[in-house]
Amino acid sequence: MTFHIVTIFPEFFLGPFNHGVVARAQADKLLEIRVHDLRNWTYDRHRSVDDRPFGGGEGMLLKAQPLFEAVEAILPARNAKQKVVLLSAQGRPFTQSMAQGFAELDDLVLLCGRYEGVDERVAEHLADDEISIGDFVLSGGELAAAMIVDSVARLLPGVLGNEDSARNESFSVENDGLLDCPQYTRPAEFRGWKVPEVLLGGNHEEIRRWRQQASREKTQRLRPDLFPSRQGQ
Repeated sequence: MTFHIVTIFPEFFLGPFNHGVVARAQADKLLEIRVHDLRNWTYDRHRSVDDRPFGGGEGMLLKAQPLFEAVEAILPARNAKQKVVLLSAQGRPFTQSMAQGFAELDDLVLLCGRYEGVDERVAEHLADDEISIGDFVLSGGELAAAMIVDSVARLLPGVLGNEDSARNESFSVENDGLLDCPQYTRPAEFRGWKVPEVLLGGNHEEIRRWRQQASREKTQRLRPDLFPSRQGQ
C-alpha cells in the first residue's frame, strides 16, 4: 500500500515515520509513504497556495487549483482501490472501521488542510471523503495525517509481529467495537494493588470471560456511547 501526503510542510514528516512499526514496515517494503510538496503545483514566483476568501472573513484559504493538479498528477487515473481524503475539522469523525477500510486500498491520498480551511470545491469535487480526528481544531492536517497513516499501517499484513494484536484491541470487530480489557504485568502486587486473581490462575476460559466482562465494564465507565444499544440515538 502507498500513502500519499500532500502538504505545504513536507519536512514535518521527517520525524513521525522514522520510528516504531511504521519505520519497520517501510524498511521491509510492506508499505510506502510519499510526501508531496503542494507548492510544486504553483506557478507564481511566490509559490502561493492560498488566497483570501470571497465574501470577506478572517484568514486565508488553500486554493483549489494546486490541490486538484497535485491529485491528478499523483493518481492520473483513479480507481476503486484509490481514495483521496481531505483532512478537515468539518469532516466525519475518523474511526477504527474507517482505518480497516483504508487498509484494503492500494493508494490513500491525504490532503492536509491549512490556514482557515480549503476551497469547498476540493471537498465537493476532488476528495472522496472529508475526515476529522476529533471535535477540535488543529493548525493543519499534518498531525491528523500522521495519525491516520499509523492507524492504517498497523492493520496491513505483516506490519505487526502478532496479527492478533490488531484483532483483539479497542474498537475492533472481534471486540464488538468496545474498549480493550484492562491489562497487567509483573509484579503481581505493586504498592498494595494486586492483579486480579483470575489472571494468575491459568484457566483460559475463566480469563476469557473475565476479560470480556472487564471490557464491557471499562467501556461503560469511559465510553458508554460505544455500546451497540446506544448507537444511532
